[in-house]
Amino acid sequence: MLNSFCLSSLYLQDGTCYKGWSFFDFNMSFGEIVFNTGITGYQEIMTDPSYTGQIVVFTYPEIGNTGLNYEDNESNFIHIKGLIAKNISFFSSSWRSDISLKEYIKINNIPHIFGIDTRALTKYLRLMGVMNGVIFSNSINNQFNYNFLSVNKKTLDHLDVVSKVTTKKIYHINNNSINTSLNTHLALKTNYKLGSNFTILVIDFGIKFNILRRLLLLGCKIVVVPATCNYENILLYKPDGLLLSNGPGNPALVAYSMNTVRKLVYSSNIPIFGICMGHQILNLALGVQTFKLKFGHRGLNHPSGLNNYSEITSQNHGFALDSNSLFESNLSKILTINHFNLNDFTVASVLHKNKPVFSVQYHPEASPGPHDADYLFKAFIQLIHFVKSKH
Repeated sequence: MLNSFCLSSLYLQDGTCYKGWSFFDFNMSFGEIVFNTGITGYQEIMTDPSYTGQIVVFTYPEIGNTGLNYEDNESNFIHIKGLIAKNISFFSSSWRSDISLKEYIKINNIPHIFGIDTRALTKYLRLMGVMNGVIFSNSINNQFNYNFLSVNKKTLDHLDVVSKVTTKKIYHINNNSINTSLNTHLALKTNYKLGSNFTILVIDFGIKFNILRRLLLLGCKIVVVPATCNYENILLYKPDGLLLSNGPGNPALVAYSMNTVRKLVYSSNIPIFGICMGHQILNLALGVQTFKLKFGHRGLNHPSGLNNYSEITSQNHGFALDSNSLFESNLSKILTINHFNLNDFTVASVLHKNKPVFSVQYHPEASPGPHDADYLFKAFIQLIHFVKSKH
């Protein structure tokens, strides 16, 4: 059976090598090697713009069992630079499956390697920290040169990846724009009239479709704008609320959006909800600093909470807020930490004390994934109602 596969290799930035297999020959694919601990969700991961520039290690020992469908993509493109797995199921078993993962990888020419010890690789990345790497087919790249890694040590930390994935034009969405018929488990908990006639303006740093689905299920009208959209143009749409989306890369490099967000916080009274990258950019705009985590938070079971309260959350980020920068300045007078990540006590949620502004480092829209934080979308709409009632 293995004779029908191609020999492939993974080289990490420090020269560590892993040997495995692939379904076809492919040229080198270079990226930041990160790991995700989710048992499922590989379709969402591959199409999530937040993974732009990254090669993803799936820690669960076998992926592909449930196949893929045409409804669960998080964007219109595949954003990962490569896929690393222990085993890839050749067959899928699900009533929703339209194509197997094996065929999906082949049709879309996704760089990949399987058959390696992903447990050992993940433990190594936890010990050493995430790093750059390259995967390739041995038959095409049999003259691999270690110098390639030294030349390509420029990491995502120094690249403005948001500018590559943000929408290039402004667009509107109504309730017929995205198929929500399969989200019945969410729809049953949702009040379609809660956000009726509210216009939510979304600043796109690398938006996931499911964030838009959640707003649509609440009855909102949506305007999506590029990350470069300025304060004046945003106000032209007279939004009832602003949502700052998720996205990839280093938030500190998105200064053009920070200036806009800062002005929106202090010069308007529009409720703002930040998710993941949006959370980081919002807090950077307010003066909090960020730092890169050793190996990031990427999975479906991260506990977040405060005191005796905890939610199980879906997370996907390599940067976090520096809590010291908040406590060592006057920012603690206007911002309060609402949740911590209970694994490492990094900041997971922030609430402004004087403005209708809040943000979370996790993904309340995650699907599949825990729905403990799904209430935040309703809280956002209720905040809009409250602000409007004061006018």
